[in-house]
Amino acid sequence: MAAVMPEGWFRGASELEEFEGVPFEEQPALVVGVPAAGLPAEAAAFDGRLPVEWEVCDRPVGSIEDAFTAAIGPHMGEIHWESLQWPDAPEVGFHGESKHAEVTLLFNTHIRFSDEPADDHTVLVHVRSVNIDGHQRREPYAHWLAEQVGLAVIGPAQRS
Repeated sequence: MAAVMPEGWFRGASELEEFEGVPFEEQPALVVGVPAAGLPAEAAAFDGRLPVEWEVCDRPVGSIEDAFTAAIGPHMGEIHWESLQWPDAPEVGFHGESKHAEVTLLFNTHIRFSDEPADDHTVLVHVRSVNIDGHQRREPYAHWLAEQVGLAVIGPAQRS
């Protein structure tokens, strides 16, 4: 992956309490984050650090997807866009917002943070959850967003 995606930073998994009290500069480079050229060559360096996340910022849509898809191959992975702004739709009572305005493209799996493989990909559209008097007020916004690009919501809303 690092050879195909040399930009950005790679960061290995760690437990929240693992480095409690350890100054940032004394934490392992793979935990803090390293550029592709700084990734360890030996496989043992990744013990207890999988999955490894790759992060790039401020890339336009369409600039990394093909290379990432080719690099990920049949393995599971995801591209997650955050800090988005949903558009206004006053004709249906929606006002654009940025809270929880995110999109996740899942490769070869249907569920984030899962090790269950699939033979296809899934797009998750994240909108803010607002429940008023037992009625979900924001879920219709996800349906409206899908309609704007000629698609439809095909699964139930995830509650977490």
